[in-house]
Amino acid sequence: MADSIPLNPVRKNSKRIPYYNSARLSRFSLEDEPSNLDEMPLMMSEEGFENEESDYQTLPRARLSQRQRGLCWFLWGGWKVLCGSCCDCLVHVCRRKKELKARTVWLGCPEKCEEKYPKNAIKNQKYNLITFVPGVLYQQFKFFLNLYFLVVSCSQFVPSLKIGYLYTYWAPLGFVLAVTMVREAVDEVRRYQRDKEMNSQLYSKLTVRGKIQVKSSDIQVGDLIIVEKNQRIPADMIFLRTSEKNGGCFIRTDQLDGETDWKLKVAVGCTQRLPAVGDLFSISAYVYAQKPQLDIHSFEGNFTREDADPQVNESLSIENTLWASTVVASGTVIGVVIYTGKETRSVLNTSFAKNKVGLLDLELNRLTKALFLAQVVLSVVMVALQGFVGPWFRNLFRFVVLFSYIIPISLRVNLDMGKSAYGWMITKDENIPGTVVRTSTIPEELGRLVYLLTDKTGTLTQNEMIFKRLHLGTVSYGTDTMDDIQSHIVQSYAQVTSQPSGDGPSQKTQTSGPKVRKSVSSRIHEAVKAIALCHNVTPVYESHASVNGEPESAEADQDFSDDNRTYQASSPDEVALVRWTESVGLTLVNRDLTSLQLKTPSGQILSFHILQIFPFTSESKRMGIIVREESTGEITFYMKGADVAMATIVQYNDWLEEECGNMAREGLRTLVVAKKSLSEEQYQDFESRYNQAKLSIHDRALKVAAVVESLEREMELLCLTGVEDQLQADVRPTLELLRNAGIKIWMLTGDKLETATCIAKSSHLVSRNQDIHVFKPVSNRGEAHLELNAFRRKHDCALVISGDSLEVCLRYYEHEFVELACQCPAVVCCRCSPTQKAQIVTLLQQHTANRTCAIGDGGNDVSMIQAADCGIGIEGKEGKQASLAADFSITQFKHIGRLLMVHGRNSYKRSAALGQFVMHRGMIISTMQAVFSSVFYFASVPLYQGFLMVGYATIYTMFPVFSLVLDQDVKPEMALLYPELYKDLTKGRSLSFKTFLIWVLISIYQGGILMYGALVLFESEFVHVVAISFTALILTELLMVALTVRTWHWLMVVAEFFSLGCYLASLAFLSEYFGIGRVSFGAFLDFSYITTWPFLWKVSAITLVSCLPLYIIKYLKRKFSPPSYSKLSS
Repeated sequence: MADSIPLNPVRKNSKRIPYYNSARLSRFSLEDEPSNLDEMPLMMSEEGFENEESDYQTLPRARLSQRQRGLCWFLWGGWKVLCGSCCDCLVHVCRRKKELKARTVWLGCPEKCEEKYPKNAIKNQKYNLITFVPGVLYQQFKFFLNLYFLVVSCSQFVPSLKIGYLYTYWAPLGFVLAVTMVREAVDEVRRYQRDKEMNSQLYSKLTVRGKIQVKSSDIQVGDLIIVEKNQRIPADMIFLRTSEKNGGCFIRTDQLDGETDWKLKVAVGCTQRLPAVGDLFSISAYVYAQKPQLDIHSFEGNFTREDADPQVNESLSIENTLWASTVVASGTVIGVVIYTGKETRSVLNTSFAKNKVGLLDLELNRLTKALFLAQVVLSVVMVALQGFVGPWFRNLFRFVVLFSYIIPISLRVNLDMGKSAYGWMITKDENIPGTVVRTSTIPEELGRLVYLLTDKTGTLTQNEMIFKRLHLGTVSYGTDTMDDIQSHIVQSYAQVTSQPSGDGPSQKTQTSGPKVRKSVSSRIHEAVKAIALCHNVTPVYESHASVNGEPESAEADQDFSDDNRTYQASSPDEVALVRWTESVGLTLVNRDLTSLQLKTPSGQILSFHILQIFPFTSESKRMGIIVREESTGEITFYMKGADVAMATIVQYNDWLEEECGNMAREGLRTLVVAKKSLSEEQYQDFESRYNQAKLSIHDRALKVAAVVESLEREMELLCLTGVEDQLQADVRPTLELLRNAGIKIWMLTGDKLETATCIAKSSHLVSRNQDIHVFKPVSNRGEAHLELNAFRRKHDCALVISGDSLEVCLRYYEHEFVELACQCPAVVCCRCSPTQKAQIVTLLQQHTANRTCAIGDGGNDVSMIQAADCGIGIEGKEGKQASLAADFSITQFKHIGRLLMVHGRNSYKRSAALGQFVMHRGMIISTMQAVFSSVFYFASVPLYQGFLMVGYATIYTMFPVFSLVLDQDVKPEMALLYPELYKDLTKGRSLSFKTFLIWVLISIYQGGILMYGALVLFESEFVHVVAISFTALILTELLMVALTVRTWHWLMVVAEFFSLGCYLASLAFLSEYFGIGRVSFGAFLDFSYITTWPFLWKVSAITLVSCLPLYIIKYLKRKFSPPSYSKLSS
C-alpha cells in the first residue's frame, strides 16, 4: 500500500494551516499530495472515515464553530468574544508585524544597513504608565462578577434608585480594586527593574577610534562587540575572532536550550588569521545572513571579503554563531551583530506570559451568571405581582439592586484572601522547604490537574553521568572491580616503557592478526585507549593570574596539574567516559583542533595527531576519529556509537545484543566502541575521496556519508560501556504516586531518542511490563498516515516520538494524533525545541479541555511553563530562569507529590466550600428580603439598613465563614497514602451545578423559615421583627458553618465565639439600626425586650427549625452514602 503513494517533490510557499502553525516558522514545507491518500482512511473509529485534505486541516476549528450562535450565545460570553476580537483588530492595525528578511551586514558599519532593525532592549513588562490603569481595570471587569458590582454601585448615584448608603456598595468594590492594583504595580516594578538591569549591562564596542563602552540596549546590527569570559552575549552575532590560539571558544547555552554542557564555536578563518584586532577595519567585508527564525540549531550564511584578490568567500554555519543569552566560557571573543532585540533566537523562542485564570474562578463566574438570571427573574416576578403599576421600570431596577446581595461582592474578597492564605500555607510547609508561590491567583489549579508535562534533564535526572560498567565480551567490570582495570593499565604501560621502542611494530603485527587470541590485559589496554581517544572532549585549565613574561616551561607545568583541570564537551556522557579513563590511569591532558595528548600512569606523554573527526549526528548515531600516533606512526580509526548503529559495522559476535539489552534494563546508557587499523595507503586513498566529496555541490551530505561508510566495515569490537544518568531523589515513587492519582505524564525533552527512552524506563515513567512504540521518523503526509495506522493497532503502550515527526503529524492529522496520544499511559517527545514544548501544551488544552501542568528547570522550559494552566519551576543547575517564570517554584522534583496531593486538594476543596457558603449567605438574606417585600404589598423597601448589611457580610459572619480555609477532609498522610483520592477532584464535583442547586434550596428553605417564623411568632410585637429575624439569621449562619466544617481547628472555635460576641455587643450599642424601615419611623429597639424569655425562646425556635433538619439529613447521608475519603479515615 505504501508503494502506491506517489510522493511529489516539496513545493515551497504552499498554503499554511491557520490553526496550528500560525505562530511558527516551520522547518518543513507543506507537500500537496494527490487525493488518493484520502482513499486510505486513517482508522480513528472502528468504521474508519475518509475526509478531504482541507477537512483534516480545519477539523478542530470546524467542530468548535458548529455551536449555535443565538441570543443565548451572546448573553453567555458572546459579548466578550466580540469585544475581544475588536480589540485584537485594533492591536493588529496598530502594531503591524514587519516582515523578517535576510540581510547583508557590513563589518563595523551599522550606518550601511539598508533597513531599520529593532532596538536591542529586553522588555518583559505587561503595561506601561499609560496602559497600566486601563489594563488592570480591563483584567478585573472582564469577569462578569466584578462588572456586575460596578453597574450596581454606579446605579446608587441615581437618586430614584438609591437604596442604602453609598459606602455599602463602593467600599467593598474599592477595596478589591485597590488590592489588585497594588499587587499588579509591585509585580510590574519588579519586572521593570530586572529588565533595566539587563539592558544597562556595559559591553566594549570596536570602532575606528578604538574601544568604547556601550549599553546592551544601544547595540546595533553591524557593530563589532567584544565579549569577555563569563559575560552574557548581548545579541546574535557571527564569531570573528578569539584570544584562544586554536581559533575556537566554548560557550554555555543552558539558558537557551537547557543543556548544561559547553558548546565549541569556531571563529571565521579569514578574520581569525588577521594579524591584529584593528585590521578588522582595514578590510572591506560583509556577512550575508538568512532571515531571523526560530530554530536555534541551524544557521546558513556567507562571509565575503571584497578587497582580497581573489575575493574570499567562506560559508557560515551554526558553529560560527554566538546566540544571545548564551555565556562565553573560555577566552575573549569578537563578533559582528546580525540580529538584535525581537529578532534574536532567544526572544523568538520565548512566549509571552498570559494572565492565568483558575478553573474554579471560571466555574464561579458561570454560577454568578446563573444567579444574576435568577435575580432578574425574581425582580420581574415582584413587579408583575405589583401589577406593573406606576413607574414599574424604576421599581424593577430598585428590586434588582435590593436583591443584589444574591451575588455577594464579599465572594471576590473572601476568595482572594483565601488564595493568599493557601499560598502562605504552601510556603510555610516544612515538608517542602524552599517552595515559593509566585502566582497567588491559581492555587486551586493544583488540585485539578490531568496532564503533567515534564522536562527530563535536570528535572527527572541530576544531569550527572557516572561510568558504571565496562564489558569486554567474556568479562564484565562494574564499579566494585574498577581497581582491576587500573592495575592492568599500570602493568601494560609499564611493559611498554620497559621494552625497547622497537616493540611498536611487533605489537602491531600481533593485533592485526585476528587469529591470535589476545590476553585480557591487552584487550583492556586497547579498550581504555580507545575510550580515551574517541571523543570530542577538551581539557580546560583555569589560568591563574599569570604574568605575560612568564617562561614557557612554567606554563606547561601549570597546564597538566590534575586538580586544575576540567573537561568540556557537548555531551555529559563523553565527559563521564574521559573522567573514568583518568581514574584508571590514562589521562587526557591536552587537545586542540589537530592533536591530542594522553598521560600514562607513569607520567609519560603520548601524542596523537588528529587526522579526521566525524561528529555525532542524530541520524548516524555514532562518532568517529582517525588518529596517528606520533611515536609509532600507526593510523587507527576509532568509532563509538549506539548499539543499533554499530551492530552492522563490527565483526560478527554473539554477545553484543544481549548485553546491551541487559544494561538498558538497568537504566544505563550504552555505547559500543570499535577500532580499525589503517595502512598509510588506505588512509591516503580515503582522504582524497573524502575531500572530493566535501567539495561537491549536489548531495554533499550523501556523498560524504558514502565515503565514510566505506571505512566502517568489519571493525574490531573492543568493548561496551554503560553510563548512568543519576535520577533526582525519589523520582520513581513520585512518578508512581502521580500515575496512581490518575495524572498522565508526558516527558518533553531536547535530548536524543535513545537517552529519553532509557530515562523513561529507569525512572519508571514507563512501567516494566509496558511496551514502547517508537514512532518512526516521518517527513510527509503519506509516511505519517501509515505510521499513525501502525500506532493505532498497538494497545496500552507508551509512545516515543521525535519533534520533527511530531510536527509532520500535527500538520496533517492533528486531531487524530492527539486523540491517539491521549490514550497512551505515557508519552515521550524527544528533540523538542522550546516552542514545540509550548505548542504541545496548548494542543492538549484545546483538544482535551483538561488542566495541564508543566514542570522544568531550564531557560528552554519557560515557554512551556508559561503556556500551561499551572507552571512549576525547579531551581536547578541550569539557573533560576524557569523558577522565576513559573507560578510555583520548588527545590526538588519529589516535592510535587505533596504540592498536588495535599495542597492542591485542600485549596480546591476549601475554595469550593468557601465560594458556595458565601453565595448561600447572600441568597438567604435575599430570600428574606423577597418574603418581606411580598408581605408588604411588594414594596421595594430594604429590610435591613446600611450598617446591618455591611456588618452581616463582615464583622458578624466573616471570621467563621473565612475559617473554612482551615478545614480539611483528609489528613495529609492519608492523601499521600491513597493518591487515588485525587482522581475525584479532577471531576470537579465539589463545585458543580448540582452542589450549587442544593445550596440554593437550603438558602430558600432557611430564608423562608426565618422570615415567616419571625412574622408568625411576632404578630403582636411587629416592631421587633427586624431584631428577631436578624438575630436568628446570624445564629443560623454560625450553626451552618459548624455543619459544613469537616475537621475542627481551634481558630474556627475562636472565630465562632468572637462573631457571636460582636453581635451581642452591637445589639446593645447600635439599637437604632434594628428598627423597622427607616430610622425616622421612630421604631427603636427596646433593649429591655431582648433579655425577656419570649424573645429568647422564639429566636431559638426559629433557628432550630431552620437548622435541625439539615443536621439530620447530613447525619443520614454520612451513614448511608459516605464519601470515599470518610471510609479511609474511619
